[in-house]
Amino acid sequence: MTRRQHFVIILILGTLTTVSPFSIDMYLPGFPAIAKDLHTSISQVQLSLTAYLIGISVGQLLYGPLLDRFGRKLPLYAGLVLYILASVGCAFSTSIETLISMRLLQALGGCVGLVAAQALVRDLFPVTEIAQVFSLLTLVLAVSPMIAPTVGGYATVAFGWHSIFVILAIITVLILVAIYFVLPDGKQPDASLSLRPKAVLSSFLTVLKQPQFLTYAVVGGIATAAPFAYLAGSSDVFMNLYNVSAQEYGWIFAFLAIALIAPTQLNRFFLKRFTSEQIIYATLLYQCVVGLLMVFGTWAGWYGLYGLIGMLFLFMCGQGTTGPNSTALSLAPFSRHAGSAAALMGSFRMGFGALISGAVSILHNHTAIPMVGVMTICAFSGLGILIIGQRTIHYRNKQAAINEPMAEVML
Repeated sequence: MTRRQHFVIILILGTLTTVSPFSIDMYLPGFPAIAKDLHTSISQVQLSLTAYLIGISVGQLLYGPLLDRFGRKLPLYAGLVLYILASVGCAFSTSIETLISMRLLQALGGCVGLVAAQALVRDLFPVTEIAQVFSLLTLVLAVSPMIAPTVGGYATVAFGWHSIFVILAIITVLILVAIYFVLPDGKQPDASLSLRPKAVLSSFLTVLKQPQFLTYAVVGGIATAAPFAYLAGSSDVFMNLYNVSAQEYGWIFAFLAIALIAPTQLNRFFLKRFTSEQIIYATLLYQCVVGLLMVFGTWAGWYGLYGLIGMLFLFMCGQGTTGPNSTALSLAPFSRHAGSAAALMGSFRMGFGALISGAVSILHNHTAIPMVGVMTICAFSGLGILIIGQRTIHYRNKQAAINEPMAEVML
């Protein structure tokens, strides 16, 4: 693979992974306008985000086996076409119930990009390089929060919130064309893999029995769910509590996205000196400390608008290293079942994200406490599970090392 091919593949995979983040970030500035136009409340509009996250969580479980059975491209085409049609449905929604339903269908289509991109990285790159490749993908992914809310804010003001979903449909058509003409096929179809429920469940069970996968998929899911608390609560906090405009909210969102980009590139530097396990542990410990300061300071009234933005920036810096390292560690043990592993991992992440965004909506009290409190809980939960999981992995590896010589002696 030439350097140019390497760059093009990563760029396409990166844009593919941005389909769902764009779908989340771009319509956030339109929450007040959607609520007003559909005669509903902000908390009801937040449920459309929860529905989207539920759709991603469930959809990835469906696409994992399909990607392993039929190869990467055919399910990818089907999912993206469904996404495009559902985006048009969102644009023409006239009630909050219709919008929530269309968002669910949109998620069921768009989530194929997340699973397929991760599986293709495992197909096209050596195991020793996938952590660095995921760091580069995260760099592309991190650009979407800088662009999407800003574009969404201006589109809402200029053309109305419906235009956001038209733009999303057009972007996805362009990505679909690039995939068809440029992206390599990756793993070929495997007719030996059955799509019967028993066989599919057996494939998932094989993945779940791997302690390394289970530990880092759950840790990654909980830790990376923290931004979903921010996504669910930030429009209400900034636009209603601090009275910023839709355009200003977009710029705030773009600024906070920088917190994802710099650590992503630092992660490539850290990987030359530390293991992925060490980086995740240090990052979660850092986020726990920042989270406590953020919650206590918010409760005590220390922070105004800019103070809260600063604390959120410091907290978000941890996301750029936790995500790619937990992804790499989760997928490393697999080759044949990489699609199923990627689906489970993505489902964990979006499932936790749905629970987290729903919690922020339920705890809504016209303050920033629910948002920052839930973010901090994610960091502490991730750290606790990481410590337990790493000890379990170490113990099992030690037992395997003891049992292997004993088995050789018996033979």
